[in-house]
Amino acid sequence: MTKIAIHGFGRIGRTLQRIGLARNLFTAAAISDIKDAPTLAALFEVDTNYGRWSEPVEGTVDGLQIGGRPIPYYNALKELPPWGDLGIDLVVDCTGRATTRAGAQAHLDRGARRVLVSAASKSKADCDAFLLPGINAETYDPAQHRIISMASCTTNALAPVVQVVREAFGIQYGLFSTVHAYTNTQSLTDQPMKDRRDSWAAAENIIPSSSGAAKALRYIWPDLKVTGKAYRVPVRTGSIVELNAMTGKPVTVDAVNDAFRQAAAQAPLKGIMAVLEGEWSSARIVGDPNSSLVDLPLTMVQDQCFLSVAAWYDNEYGFTSRLAEMAALIADHA
Repeated sequence: MTKIAIHGFGRIGRTLQRIGLARNLFTAAAISDIKDAPTLAALFEVDTNYGRWSEPVEGTVDGLQIGGRPIPYYNALKELPPWGDLGIDLVVDCTGRATTRAGAQAHLDRGARRVLVSAASKSKADCDAFLLPGINAETYDPAQHRIISMASCTTNALAPVVQVVREAFGIQYGLFSTVHAYTNTQSLTDQPMKDRRDSWAAAENIIPSSSGAAKALRYIWPDLKVTGKAYRVPVRTGSIVELNAMTGKPVTVDAVNDAFRQAAAQAPLKGIMAVLEGEWSSARIVGDPNSSLVDLPLTMVQDQCFLSVAAWYDNEYGFTSRLAEMAALIADHA
């Protein structure tokens, strides 16, 4: 049996294990972090965004018990666990710090066979492949791909939108903006931060930020002329991205929405991209497993070729659903 370890049991790591268990995809063979196991177990059991886990959860010095399933815990404060000695085939790095090849390679040097990075690697040279379920995951090659990047939550939300528009109507160029929930990179109260804009309280401000989604999308579609930015807003989770693009041929709102309805109803995007026909706010999509939920009433067209499309995404749960699926796919090919 393929053994999967989760390194970094924070927002993404804990949600990853929740989804892995809930969908019977995998149970981690090991968890590593720099905090104590009892605290991590408590955070897993009761989650502010997603509620209380349905089974008993217990944490000890040696590990976690989730519904009677023992999961060994390793403190990685001083060094990474000896993955090879533990028989770990795949490490899912959820720390956000393995975005360079050297950072991911450290897991391989400790004996892991492959590393799945839950973030966008800094460049194409820093991983062996950028793979997104529904977009290009079928190109996974076990012989060639040992360090795999899942890019970002925004990349996974925007990629299905870009794919549908490109294939149906073409994209000459475009700009996107994502209105994104605050994250741990920001400050709870006003204090100096590395990025000055992050110095103001995350729960009280709209804070402009950069987005690496455009660069990651160009790794998939090198000819894509799309760039964009982000605005962090005071919600715990639940975001929306808007793509404004000049299409390659004239379009109508009905034609665009029909293209999204059709794509959402069949492979490869079924279960990855959905459409919303009604009028909703971000609370509607919290805990939704889709990478992208296209808000059809927000579709707009100006002068036949200027298109605006908006898609919601739970920046934690939607992205981590794809991460769990990718981990299971790699495990199946082991």
